Amino acid sequence: MTDQRAGRLPERTRKKPAIIWLVLMQVFVCVYSFSGVMAKMASGYPFLSGGFILFFGIELVCLGIYALAWQQILKRFPLSVAYVNRAMSVLWVLVWTTFFFQEQPTLQNVCGIVLILSGVIVVTKDGN
Repeated sequence: MTDQRAGRLPERTRKKPAIIWLVLMQVFVCVYSFSGVMAKMASGYPFLSGGFILFFGIELVCLGIYALAWQQILKRFPLSVAYVNRAMSVLWVLVWTTFFFQEQPTLQNVCGIVLILSGVIVVTKDGN
């Protein structure tokens, strides 16, 4: 049974995506979160200087890759699963800030990540 307006199968009858797409979704969310690191790096340089343009350009490339990947993700996952997995960017931002800016995660950060991860697992397991 297809939806005549969209020419697509209803969400409940779509095939379940392979585990590779779950992994790829996290890779793309990681790329998305890295764009924030590039924005912070660009902010350390004067406007339109070489460093600013370099980091701002990398940020735009990251966002462009993510925009294209997001379209593919939406083809393979229900919207609820795709959006809840975007919340994993909080984990990746924590990794980036620890690695690039030597910021130390707090207990609240770790508790928040555990809560987010739990929600992602519940929704993804239920949605798949």
